[in-house]
Amino acid sequence: MQLAAIFQKIHQRTPRLGKALSLGTATGVILANSFGGSLPVWLMGATKVITGSAIADKAVIKIANHWINSNNAVIDTVLPDKDWRISLPYEVHVNGKYLLVSNHQSWVDTSVVQYVSQDRLPLTRFFTKFELIYIPIVGQTFYFLDFPMMRRYSKKAIAKNPALKGQDIIEAKRACALLKNKPFTLLNYLEGTRFNASKRDKQQSPYQYLLKPRAGGLALAINALGADIDGILDMTIVYPDGIPSYSDLWQGNIKRLGVDVRYISIPSPLSIAIQNGGYENDDAVKAQMFAWVEQIWQQKDQRISAMMADFKDEFEDKFEGKFEDKFEGKFEDKEDES
Repeated sequence: MQLAAIFQKIHQRTPRLGKALSLGTATGVILANSFGGSLPVWLMGATKVITGSAIADKAVIKIANHWINSNNAVIDTVLPDKDWRISLPYEVHVNGKYLLVSNHQSWVDTSVVQYVSQDRLPLTRFFTKFELIYIPIVGQTFYFLDFPMMRRYSKKAIAKNPALKGQDIIEAKRACALLKNKPFTLLNYLEGTRFNASKRDKQQSPYQYLLKPRAGGLALAINALGADIDGILDMTIVYPDGIPSYSDLWQGNIKRLGVDVRYISIPSPLSIAIQNGGYENDDAVKAQMFAWVEQIWQQKDQRISAMMADFKDEFEDKFEGKFEDKFEGKFEDKEDES
């Protein structure tokens, strides 16, 4: 009997035990991979930084992909009854160069992106705070993998040293440039934070399922990489049964999930203007960028509504079918008796 089938039976017969077993197994595998891979990452990463070795660079990426693929294998093995509906353009490939935007609701989102990307998209990277480099293992891995790291300077620091003004953008562009000669997927959560209804209402968002989008991070990526990318991808993630916590994922509580990935097209004049620095220096270009992003977000909000409705309609159809199957025979028996 396959291991996945064993977990499936345990979840069906003893749900509490199944959840605990899935969570424990996932935690063990992730920790073992994290600590087991830390030394090779350090050795190859340091070699890459010191020597610029392309072989060391590829080795670090290979280790990271192994870590991600192991986590994905855990998802396929220990999480039962998954109705995960995933749609991607057929022409995307692991050797491509993509900018990826997505809605953001939970820490689970990043694991979903990694699961969806396996054997379909290149290794996903995203903008991180430079301070993360001081976190053991995780921070250095981000650095070795060429995650664009952002330094933020306070207004007070800039007032003391005016030369710092704009330095964060310059450093972020330099970090993005490290990706030019390799396949990549650069992820940007345009909302800037995780969605919830309270945040939506507080900022008076015009969207039902989304916060207001921000354009700065995507504009920076287009400026640094726009001439080299194969396309911009828009990922929409839907949790029909409510926004999950990270432990919900590994306990098998996320039964239903919808993921839709599609290409989005930025007007060529706008893309060229941003690549030439227009977003930072021209208010008209900035306004055009915001208008384009808001249009993408309006379409995404409608898409989420449609995806939620599809899950709801199918659930109601199944429930109605089970109800009819359960009681139809009884009604027929009573009619025969009469």
